[in-house]
Amino acid sequence: MSGHNKWANIKHRKGAQDAKRSKVFTKIIRELTIAARDAGGDPDANPRLRAAMDKAKDANMPKDKIETAIKKGTGELEGEELHELLYEGYGPAGIALIISVVTDNKNRSAQEIRHILSKHGGSLAENGAVSWNFERKALIKVPKEEVEDFEEFMMEAIEAGAEDIDENSDPVEITTDPDLMAQVRDTLKEAGYSADEELTYIPKNTVTITGNDAEKLIKLLNVLDDNDDVQDVYGNYDIDDAEFERISESL
Repeated sequence: MSGHNKWANIKHRKGAQDAKRSKVFTKIIRELTIAARDAGGDPDANPRLRAAMDKAKDANMPKDKIETAIKKGTGELEGEELHELLYEGYGPAGIALIISVVTDNKNRSAQEIRHILSKHGGSLAENGAVSWNFERKALIKVPKEEVEDFEEFMMEAIEAGAEDIDENSDPVEITTDPDLMAQVRDTLKEAGYSADEELTYIPKNTVTITGNDAEKLIKLLNVLDDNDDVQDVYGNYDIDDAEFERISESL
């Protein structure tokens, strides 16, 4: 399982237990608005919006909040001016990071991200310094208990456009081109599988870290996640599953 996906799973559990639901909702609302602004309010024609709506439903966001966020994106309702930014940087042990931000104040966000990184053993980098090591991909997840015949499942996914399938992860993770995300998802759902999707950045090469470096990195990820403007963080780290769980649960 790639570093980012481990962190996404930890975040999901953390979010489900987090009393500060408003922080979670704020990030999802901004994602809904940006997705609708960029490619329209129809989730069937806008894979990114569809993924954001699935995330909103998983977080038990009220339907009226979802609809309002989308209407602000399409211009049907007035909303704040939002800017979508990607910061590149380094974490402890030289781990490459891409930090996705949605903000109403670009200067504030840049200062906060720079401060967080420097305080936790990292630094901001110039555009292109780390992004060359990542590919924009769609990630589709299917509960492992639903996959009774993996060979059959794999053939269905590949025929629909899957590029890679990680049968060792739980849920099973399918990687594909972002343009094929809806096609692969719908094919699997028609075959009777549950399927959640998201857009992500997959590292071409990863760096294994352990011990103190791993603890420092996870602390950094926690602090970044607590920042209202940070939507997501992608990294090229690889940490043993058991160690990742142990450190994350202790924070």
